[in-house]
Amino acid sequence: MNNNIKEKLAVLPGQPGCYLMKDRHNTIIYVGKAKVLKNRVRSYFTGAHDGKTQRLVQEITDFEYIVTTSEIEALILEMNLIKKHDPKYNVMLKDDKTYPYLKVTSERHPKLIVTRKVKKDKGKYFGPYPNVIAARETKKLLDRLYPLRKCNTMPDRVCLYYHMHQCLGPCEFHVSKETNQDIVQSITSFLGGGHKEIKNDLKNKMHEASEKLDFERAKEYRDQIEHIESVMEQQKMTMNDQVDRDVFGYSYNKGWMCVQVFFIRQGKLIERDVALFPFFDDPEDTFLSYIGRFYLHQNHPYPKEMLVPVGTNTEVLEGVVDSKVVIPMRGRKKELVQLAMKNAEISLEEKFALIERDEERTIKAVETLGEKLNIETPHRIEAFDNSNIQGADPVSAMVAFIDGKPNKKEYRKYKVKNVQGPDDYDTMREVIRRRYTRVLKEKLPLPDLIVVDGGKGQMTAALDVLENELGLEIPLCGLAKDDKHKTSELLYGSPPVIVDLERNSQEFYLVQRIQDEVHRFAISFHRQLRGKGAIQSELDQIPGVGQKRRRLLLRHFKSIKEIKEASPDDLTKLGVPTPVAQTILDALNQEEEPADE
Repeated sequence: MNNNIKEKLAVLPGQPGCYLMKDRHNTIIYVGKAKVLKNRVRSYFTGAHDGKTQRLVQEITDFEYIVTTSEIEALILEMNLIKKHDPKYNVMLKDDKTYPYLKVTSERHPKLIVTRKVKKDKGKYFGPYPNVIAARETKKLLDRLYPLRKCNTMPDRVCLYYHMHQCLGPCEFHVSKETNQDIVQSITSFLGGGHKEIKNDLKNKMHEASEKLDFERAKEYRDQIEHIESVMEQQKMTMNDQVDRDVFGYSYNKGWMCVQVFFIRQGKLIERDVALFPFFDDPEDTFLSYIGRFYLHQNHPYPKEMLVPVGTNTEVLEGVVDSKVVIPMRGRKKELVQLAMKNAEISLEEKFALIERDEERTIKAVETLGEKLNIETPHRIEAFDNSNIQGADPVSAMVAFIDGKPNKKEYRKYKVKNVQGPDDYDTMREVIRRRYTRVLKEKLPLPDLIVVDGGKGQMTAALDVLENELGLEIPLCGLAKDDKHKTSELLYGSPPVIVDLERNSQEFYLVQRIQDEVHRFAISFHRQLRGKGAIQSELDQIPGVGQKRRRLLLRHFKSIKEIKEASPDDLTKLGVPTPVAQTILDALNQEEEPADE
C-alpha cells in the first residue's frame, strides 16, 4: 500500500457513496458502492482476501470517492459510473436482446402480430415469450382459432385466409366493430388462461363430429386440441393468479456469485437468465447492484411483482425499480425463490470445477513458474523466436501470454533488417532492441518475464541489449530443445543453469505451449514471406514489370511456367507492349549458365 492510499484511508467519511479504484495508468478498474465508505474502502487493504480480490488490490494505486445522501442514490450512481467507465473488474450487462411479444393492433380492423417493441399506442401486448419461435407458434394457433385480418394493407378482394376461415374478409364484407372487439376479448381471455375452456369445447365438438361419422372434421378438432396442448401447456410451473413476476435467487462462494432470474409471465415460467461473475463487495450489496443494472442495461421490462430472497433490502430496491418487491415467507412463491437459489448454487459448483481446471494450467502454472525462477509471478510473459533458411528472409516473432493465456492482439512480427547471413545471436539482439526501444518510447507495459527460444548464446545476446543498452532489468530465460525439436529444458540465471521442472507438471506444459506458439508464429510468418518471394522473384527483376503488370500476368496465366510457355502475342493481348512482352519471355526462358567446376 502506497503512502497516498494510506493518507486517503485516514480521512474517509462515514457516509454512503461510491468509490472508484484506479491502477498505475490512472485507469478506473473497479467501481463500488457502500453504506459507509470508510468501512468498505478500508476493508480492501486489511485482512486476507480470496485470489481474485487480491489481484484487484494488487493493481490499485489510487482511488476516488463520491458521497451521496442515501444508499439508493449510491446504487443509482454506481450503475451510471459503471456504464460510463466500463471498469474491467465490474460486471457489465451488455446483452441488449429484447423478448418477442404478441400484439393486437388498435386499428379499425385489428390484426395479430409478433413484435419486439412495446409502445404506448393503445395496442394490446401479450408476453414476453422466451423466443420468437414460441411467439410465432402461439400466433399460428390463434390465427387458426380467431379470424382477425392478416394483411398489412386491405386488398381488393378476399384472400386465401378467408376461404380457410381464418379471416372475416373486411376487405369485401362488412365486419362490425363489436365483432372485432369480441375476437380481441377472446384472444385476451385465451392468453390469460381461457385456453382450457377452448380445449374442452373443441373436445365436445370432436366427439359430436365423430358420432356423426364426420371423421375429417373430428380430425381437424383433434389437431387443434393437440396444438393447444403443445403450445400452451408445456409449462408445469404455473401460478394461478396470472401475475407477471421475476423471481431472483443467488449463491456465492470463493469470490464468485451466481444470480438466476426466473421469468414468470401470465402464471408460467417462460425462461431463466443466469449470470456468473466475480464480486468484491458484501454479497447482499452486490446482489442489489446486479438487479439494478439488470433492468437498466438489458432493457428488461419491469414485472408487476419481483420475488427476492430473505435478507434483500426491499426498501432500497423499490427506490430503484418500478415493481413491487416481495420476500415470500411461505407457499409457492417461497418455493420459486428457493428453486432459483438452488439452481444458482448448482451453476456455481459447476463454474468452480471449470475454473479449477483452467487455473491449474494457467494462473497456478504461472505462479509456480515464478516460484521456480525465484521471481515475482510473471503475469505477462513475452517470448521470441527467429526463423530463416540459410540466412534467407530472416524474420523473428514475439508472442505475449497474459496469466498463462495467449493474447494474440499483442503478437508482433519482425523482418530482420541489419543482419547478414544466418546469425541467430545478432538477430536476437536486433529484435530485442527494436521491441523494447519502442516499449520504452511509447510507455507500453513491460513484461514480467522474457523467454527466448534457444540456449546460452541467445540468452547472452538478449541480456546484453536489455541491460547494457536499454538499462532494463527484466528476468529472462531460454528454452532449449531436444533432438526431436521438443521442449527439453528451461535455462535461467547468469551463467544459465537448468531449472528443475517436472515433465508432467503444469508449469512445464506452460513453457512448452509458449515455445510451440512462438515457433509456430515465426514459421508461419517466414513461410508467408517465402511464398511471396517464390512467386514474385522471377518477375520482379525484369525491366518493365511492376506490381500491377505482375498481378495481371499471374491472374491470367496462374503460374510462371504458363508464362514461359506463352507467345509474345499472348502477352500483348493482355495490354503488355510488344518489346516488354519479348523481354519477359527472354528473361524467363534464358538458360542457366553452367556452374564453374
